[in-house]
Amino acid sequence: MRLPGLRFILALLAALVAFVVPSHAQDGYPNRPITMIVPFAAGGSTDAIGRLVADGLSRVIGQIVVVDNRGGAGGSLGTAAIAKATPDGYTIGMGTASTLAINPATYKNLPFDVLADLAPIGNIAAVPNIMAVHPGVPATDIRAFIALAKSRPGRLAYASPGHGSVAHLLGEQFKLATGTDLLHVPYRGMGPALNDAVGGQVQVIFDNLPTSLELVRSGKLRAMAISGEKRVAALPEIPTFGEAGVEDANWMAFFGLVAPKDTPAPIVQRLNAELVRVLTIPEIRDKLAAQQAIVVGNSPDAFRAEIAREIARFKRAVAAARIEVN
Repeated sequence: MRLPGLRFILALLAALVAFVVPSHAQDGYPNRPITMIVPFAAGGSTDAIGRLVADGLSRVIGQIVVVDNRGGAGGSLGTAAIAKATPDGYTIGMGTASTLAINPATYKNLPFDVLADLAPIGNIAAVPNIMAVHPGVPATDIRAFIALAKSRPGRLAYASPGHGSVAHLLGEQFKLATGTDLLHVPYRGMGPALNDAVGGQVQVIFDNLPTSLELVRSGKLRAMAISGEKRVAALPEIPTFGEAGVEDANWMAFFGLVAPKDTPAPIVQRLNAELVRVLTIPEIRDKLAAQQAIVVGNSPDAFRAEIAREIARFKRAVAAARIEVN
């Protein structure tokens, strides 16, 4: 019986090494700190949720997750940095309804394509939106407000933190769904918009629930409707947009994790599994709940489908309202 030659044995060993080394390298992920790009300045909701998740991932994944705030252009600068990063699992980033769905629907010249240039990891949480009015508005519920707005076309104004913002799109979707004509008044940020809504300079505001909640509880604003599948515990008496028959406005803001395209699928799956694990930690769930955030923790494929669906939704609203943001 003839034994294998030396060349055959060496070739076999080389093949085994080629097969085994990538597996070992992948099994060793992560072996150094991970950077999480947050495409907004420190202090906002995206930053708060991003830091909470970064802390949780640092605990469960065995490496520090460092938050890197890169604000500007409505989150587009930071999102572009995520898309252009090396796809090795060591750069991930926060994505929101604004950066992943609204911006692609409203901005003409984004330097990236959300669905082509990013790898969704998972939706972290969803946050309800709210429609509220100044207490001086003679409408105590949303149906009464719709009737009032139809009787005063163009005379009731709603505030937003700027063109192309979540509040702007929500306001336009409300108008389209109800056949009302509200005047859009954009501000430079939600703070000034809320101040004028409380002061009565504008009659209506659309906002994420957390930033308006205490103003509603204190009576400075009157809630009309909230988005979501069901009413929220913080304001159980307030109906959802769906209950009020305004289904097109019944969507929630979301916060998720993404990576650059071509990030290896096993790494994306590992990050998703660790994210889901983080979202089971009672302390983190409690902190998210304190921000009125509803934990999601879905799969990469489900998150991709959700992003595609929301982009299509906002494109319809942008086209119907003829919104243009350069």
